[in-house]
Amino acid sequence: MEYVIRECTINDLPLLRNISYQTYDDTFRDMNSASSMIAYLEQAFDIRKLRGELTNSHSAFYFLYLGEEPAGYLKLNEYQVQTDINDPESLEVERIYIIKKFQGQGLGSVLVNKAIEIAALRGKQYIWLGVWEKNKKAISFYTGKGFYKMGTHSFFMGEEEQTDYIMRKDLNQQTEN
Repeated sequence: MEYVIRECTINDLPLLRNISYQTYDDTFRDMNSASSMIAYLEQAFDIRKLRGELTNSHSAFYFLYLGEEPAGYLKLNEYQVQTDINDPESLEVERIYIIKKFQGQGLGSVLVNKAIEIAALRGKQYIWLGVWEKNKKAISFYTGKGFYKMGTHSFFMGEEEQTDYIMRKDLNQQTEN
């Protein structure tokens, strides 16, 4: 499987928005009310909001291409803009989105490994993420990658309050003697 991971630039904004909207909608539409989904999609993936995230020096987006085709992306946050923990020793994995037709090909693992690589290069002690308590497939995936539940936080889908598990993966930092 030939894949390429590259950091997104401001020129990628339209593609980033399209992938965000499409993957989120494909994943969660059947598990949420239509009004909650519409409200969330319009707020979370508003072009101005995404532009601000993309140009924030404490966040980074990475596209994953399979051949010439975009297959998904990864979003990472440093402590200043993390959605919850705000620990300078950590790196938040805010999003791992894989387009539906590319799911089941190991690409989620590719992006988790990229997050681990970046966190290690930055000297972080752990990575963490939030995952909806009802998303059993994702919870199983992350548990299989060595993440464990360390808490919960509220997540709002439109007006509806939901619970996310906060999952953490400790990194094995090797020290030189």
